[in-house]
Amino acid sequence: MAFPSISSAVYPRSLSPLRRCPGFLALLVAVLLFLSFQLVIHVPSIRLAVSLWLFSDHQIERKGPGSCPGCHNGMDNADKTIAYTNQDGRIRLFKVTTREFLSSSIWKNPLLPKDTKPVAETQEIAEEQLLATGLEVSNLSSTGTLETRTDPIKLKREVFRHKRKEHRIQELLQVDKEAELHMQNVATNRSRNFSNKVRATYNIWRLQFHHTNTDSTLRLMKDQIIMAKVYATIAHSQKQPDMYALLMKCIKQCQEAIGDAHMDYELDSSALERAKAMGHALSSARDVLYNSDEVSKRLLVMLQSTELNIDSIKKQNSFLVQHAAKTVPMPLHCLHMQLTTDYYFRDGTIKEYFRDAALKEEEDKAKREDRSLYHYAIFSDNVLAASVVVRSTVTHAKEPEKHVFHIVTDRLNFAAMTMWFIRHPPLPATVHVENIDNFKWLNSSYCSVLRQLESARLKEYYFKAHDPSSLSDGNENLKYRNPKYLSMLNHLRFYMPEIHPKLDKILFLDDDVVVQKDLTPLWDVDLKGMVNGAVETCKESFHRFDTYLNFSHPKIAENFDPRACGWAFGMNMFDLKEWKKQNITGIYHYWQDLNEDRKLWKLGTLPPGLITFYNLTYPLNRNWHVLGLGYDPAVDLAEIENAAVVHYNGNYKPWLDLAISKYKPYWSKYVDLDNSHIQHCYMTFVNLNEEKKGS
Repeated sequence: MAFPSISSAVYPRSLSPLRRCPGFLALLVAVLLFLSFQLVIHVPSIRLAVSLWLFSDHQIERKGPGSCPGCHNGMDNADKTIAYTNQDGRIRLFKVTTREFLSSSIWKNPLLPKDTKPVAETQEIAEEQLLATGLEVSNLSSTGTLETRTDPIKLKREVFRHKRKEHRIQELLQVDKEAELHMQNVATNRSRNFSNKVRATYNIWRLQFHHTNTDSTLRLMKDQIIMAKVYATIAHSQKQPDMYALLMKCIKQCQEAIGDAHMDYELDSSALERAKAMGHALSSARDVLYNSDEVSKRLLVMLQSTELNIDSIKKQNSFLVQHAAKTVPMPLHCLHMQLTTDYYFRDGTIKEYFRDAALKEEEDKAKREDRSLYHYAIFSDNVLAASVVVRSTVTHAKEPEKHVFHIVTDRLNFAAMTMWFIRHPPLPATVHVENIDNFKWLNSSYCSVLRQLESARLKEYYFKAHDPSSLSDGNENLKYRNPKYLSMLNHLRFYMPEIHPKLDKILFLDDDVVVQKDLTPLWDVDLKGMVNGAVETCKESFHRFDTYLNFSHPKIAENFDPRACGWAFGMNMFDLKEWKKQNITGIYHYWQDLNEDRKLWKLGTLPPGLITFYNLTYPLNRNWHVLGLGYDPAVDLAEIENAAVVHYNGNYKPWLDLAISKYKPYWSKYVDLDNSHIQHCYMTFVNLNEEKKGS
């Protein structure tokens, strides 16, 4: 039996001629595929166009209300569903309302008058208005979907909203010209006054931030010396004399190269070579001697020794600072001596000064008791300091002729103080200098402090050299042993009515203050029945009563609040009428007597002042009195500039070499540097220093 061939099975008999032409057959297949693809693409588009044409050209006739009851109410919002196929051949449904049809699709309502405009026409009018204002009308999206047209009412609202927006923009443009100018001025002022307080926020690798005045080499050499000392002690303990000698030699050379340097540029020229030599020595020592446990022990011993040295230096520094604060600088002592000599000799022109002063004394006698004038109380033994207080006050006074200064000093400095103001009167103001020894009522039977000074125990505590006030006693008690805290010039502030019996108000000023504004408004401040007007100094937990008083004592704990706010002496307005009513001096005597053994407080006049004027102090504005220039280098300079009075309270007085340099100009600008006595004394002091350095 014969089987048909494979070729006859694959190709039918009708196509047998084509099997002889396989290329023609492939071409035919390709043409058929192309035609089928074009048909798939164009048919959905044709269907979509036909659907849109049908809905756009079809006019829907509405029948009367009788034929379709209930249809009239919902006809305006009738829903229509459009079916079409997309380009992929898939069927899509699109639901629209009659209001969303094109303009040719109109509901014809026979009940409406013939002249009534259809919805589509109204919509076209709104679209024209939108086009006139520049707004876009809805169109067909890129995906082929028909975007819905906006409701005519919404279109009108959009037109009105756009008009309001344009009107508002025009108003804002006019206002913004002034606002922009104001903003520019504010920005300009801010940039001019900008102060960048952030420090060291730079990249050390950038060339413009390279500082030649660094201490990196100095610190490196000091670290090398520390490690060399460690290895030297190890070498000595392990009996390696050569290594020990090498390290000690390098230590000595590095110390000589460093000297008193604080920055790299102050180092000796051989410093880098010394540092390199030390590096080589340390490298050799590390190879031979390094043992982590041994090095740690040696460093710990050095640390403990250094801490002991630091404590000792701190005590010594505290002692020296207290000693320097108590001593009188040589130029100031010279000034007092020169003035005292002039006072007692009264040669030549000095007689004329005294003659004029005697005449003025009679004229000013009435002023010293005139309650309508502005009176100041100053208690000082420092001529230069008192002159700065008076001069700065008169300089800023609006009516200087109405200002009267009552200065009280001790017997030792009375001649110098009197002579200064005779030769340099702060005209047209009035100055009256008194000697504390002339107050006959001030005696030990009346004054608690004078009575305590007669105590042998107190004399020993304050004045005996062999008393344990040495460095070994610590630095805490050194400031308490300063005799100035028992000076009657400091305690005279508690006897204002006795010193000025005919005055109603008086402003107390310390001799370490500088006045920068007119102080006359202080006399108009209503103290509201209080005796003392002062600036409070408490900030958070600082300068509260428990800082100054011993609240472990029952007398203190029962009568005072430990959290009560402290205030400052230095600039105080005293109401002497209320003082007498409240018997302030009697209160002061009571508490001062209780503190004879120093159990209630230890230091100065502020603690008894806080007690005496407790609940009798009116807080003044802080701008009247800024403190801390005698101990705090971080006082805000803006506060200093705005202050009426700045106070150098603390040990760093402006007339001492200890003074904080940035605060000195506020005080020194009121010193009369052209004065012959001042020039002579300070030039003598400079010459003596140069001679000492030369020798």
